[in-house]
Amino acid sequence: MTRQQILAELKSGDARFDVVIVGGGITGAGAAREAAGSGLRTLLVEQKDFAWGTSSRSSKMVHGGLRYLGSGHIGLARDAVRERQRMMEEAPGLVDPLRFVMPHYRGQFPGPRLFQALLSVYDRLAGVSSRQRLTPSQSQQWAPGLSQAGLLGASLFTDALTDDARLVQRLITEASRDGALCLNYVSANRITRDEAGRVNGVVLVPEGEPLQAGISVSANTVINATGAWADKLQQQGPSEQPLSIRPLRGSHLVVPWQRLPVTCAVSLFHPEDKRPVFAFPWAGTTVLGTTDLDHPGNLDQEPVINDQEVRYLLKVAEHLFPSASLTAQDVISTWAGVRPVVTDGQGKAPSRENREHALRRDKGLISVAGGKLTTFRQIAREALEAALGPDGSHRLRADDQPVFTPPADLPRPTQVRHLTWHRLKGYYGPALGELCRDADFTEIADSNVLWAELEWACQSEQVHHLDDLLLRRTRLGLVFPAGARALLPDIQERCQRRLGWTNDHWQREVERYLSLYQQAYALPSEGR
Repeated sequence: MTRQQILAELKSGDARFDVVIVGGGITGAGAAREAAGSGLRTLLVEQKDFAWGTSSRSSKMVHGGLRYLGSGHIGLARDAVRERQRMMEEAPGLVDPLRFVMPHYRGQFPGPRLFQALLSVYDRLAGVSSRQRLTPSQSQQWAPGLSQAGLLGASLFTDALTDDARLVQRLITEASRDGALCLNYVSANRITRDEAGRVNGVVLVPEGEPLQAGISVSANTVINATGAWADKLQQQGPSEQPLSIRPLRGSHLVVPWQRLPVTCAVSLFHPEDKRPVFAFPWAGTTVLGTTDLDHPGNLDQEPVINDQEVRYLLKVAEHLFPSASLTAQDVISTWAGVRPVVTDGQGKAPSRENREHALRRDKGLISVAGGKLTTFRQIAREALEAALGPDGSHRLRADDQPVFTPPADLPRPTQVRHLTWHRLKGYYGPALGELCRDADFTEIADSNVLWAELEWACQSEQVHHLDDLLLRRTRLGLVFPAGARALLPDIQERCQRRLGWTNDHWQREVERYLSLYQQAYALPSEGR
């Protein structure tokens, strides 16, 4: 169904659902996937774009979390590392293995022996063996340019990497194919309840429409998967134990791969606060991340990196690769995301807060927040089981049912490189055949992104604004200088007609996008 058809159905006045999911990030998309796959009449709405919040701004890592294992959260690490294995098997090209190098320096904690012991437990939880101890010379082979001063060697192990926004979009596609109705730029203005206080529906407001034109839909269950925004819906009900959210900002720098050419993720404990930080290859660039700070800003505005965070992240490169002489002038772009950490209010340092998810029930309103990108499926199923009541687990499909439908066994077009074809199968899954129909397989200069992907997104992936296309459906705005400004004339030529925008509309979107890029994705000194 098209967006217009979905809205028309909702406005008909008799739209009723088994479950309405509010929030189009990884948890909400995962819940829609599991609900629709179980035969439940499902509606998902997101007030901005799919994955606009935390789920397009993570560190892109699908991992068990060695730090959680080291801090004693064995259950969280076990569940995550097993979900990691499952995702790599079900969605190659979307979630792929990535080798990690942890160098060990004289006097540094943890030393190689202790870290190898930790990795042995990690491998045992995953049911695979990937750890290896490297000599100093082998460490240099894996990470050329690595600082040699006091280098004892390194530990090598495997986790995984994804494009988080594409992961969310793939789940939206899977859910829609199983009958879910999924809409971006539609806010849940109000939860409605019967005389006994039990949820019986939601009032929805599409972007650009007045509040009084709200659309009422019926449902006995609403899942509040809005992450850092969970308070908005919780406050409408009499919840005795609402989730207490502590927004924590994590920021990243994107630099040219040629300036910091890493082929694996290289990690260290930051010399200032001993937090684990990384330099890793992503989308043809190298990323430095991440920070962990309280975020006091307005959550409805784009989070932004500050000067202190820029210096903190550049120190990662200075410490690991001093010969690279990386400076702020090398930075292509930045991104910052807000983690919806559920806190106990005991005043812990940000990096000490528990990352496990939490769930609350309130007469048909299920609020869930926290957790990890990697464990979205388990979190989604737990929320649905709570929403469906005592027989919830019996109404859901079997736990071993695949999340991702394999793409059709299509021959690789001769114009498409093998690695690009591998990625396309992961990104688009069962929609790959439709994407390839009459497609332009030309690569956009200096990237492995195809023009066909932009054209497909404009036609089939609810692109509402230009930043949807350049920051989430593709990442051109993050990996090209100046937000890919130089590409905009070519993008206009190929995409404006498919979006149905007039020249005036296109120009307004360009101005909006470039202003947004300067405010939230450039270095602080470059426009704010």
